[in-house]
Amino acid sequence: MLERFGIMAMARPSALPVPADRKVSALSNGQVMERWNAEAAGVRALAAGDNVITMFDAIGEDFWSEGITAKSVARQLRAIGDRPVEVQINSPGGDMFEGIAIYNVLREHSQDVTVKIMGMAASAASIIAMAGDRVEIGAASFLMIHNCWVLSIGNRHDMAQVSEWLAPFDAAMAEVYAARSGRTVEECAAWMDAETYMSGSVAIERGFADALLSADQMTEEPAAREADRELNATRALELTLVSAGMTRSEARARIKDLKGTPGAAHPATPGAGASDGSAWMNGAMDFLATLNAR
Repeated sequence: MLERFGIMAMARPSALPVPADRKVSALSNGQVMERWNAEAAGVRALAAGDNVITMFDAIGEDFWSEGITAKSVARQLRAIGDRPVEVQINSPGGDMFEGIAIYNVLREHSQDVTVKIMGMAASAASIIAMAGDRVEIGAASFLMIHNCWVLSIGNRHDMAQVSEWLAPFDAAMAEVYAARSGRTVEECAAWMDAETYMSGSVAIERGFADALLSADQMTEEPAAREADRELNATRALELTLVSAGMTRSEARARIKDLKGTPGAAHPATPGAGASDGSAWMNGAMDFLATLNAR
């Protein structure tokens, strides 16, 4: 399955299936994006060597950015070659199936993989974190796990089919968390049901991580924080509008209207074209709060 990514080393255990036919979009929900904005945006590593892969964005390409993809990770692994790899994560998650593919690509690497959670590893990013032979996490960082969250359209029979279709993915993720942590599948499934956030110490206590990061391995970049907050406010708003019944095209058009650039092409920078990027973001967050309160 992974030969198309150019990874030819012997497979390691606990590989997850990637669906051949995507009829739904498996994403982080809007609330995860909002929490990432508030608590983890802008966190970066102080330095990176030539064997380091950084994941400081949403998982998977979407309308708003390129994101982190299995293709880009496989390309970086080929460049690193037959050496140990360090993966630095600060991500709210994103496309669950892309996260599964990245997990598989990392598990295929022939040398040790060390994962460092710099800010947040939520949703699909938490699956990626489980690929580490060693996982380190910041004391103020978070690991978040939940069931596969999707956007789908149809009648009650379609929804029942989607529910049935999703069950094996939730079961497989619970098994991956259990294998990594040493906890039972039932415990992990219960944490997934509860959409559980684990701080650094809790993640270590429960076996999802091995040790805390050194304090000097992380820094906060104000400019990066502002850019990350804007981008994920946009993503959160899109997901909330779709959850409210809009199509994704309608949601994106509405967001463009809010940003003051109706009909604009695919934006390279969220907030571009508005006279005040922070004003747009604050307005978007207010709008999100109004929608979520309904």
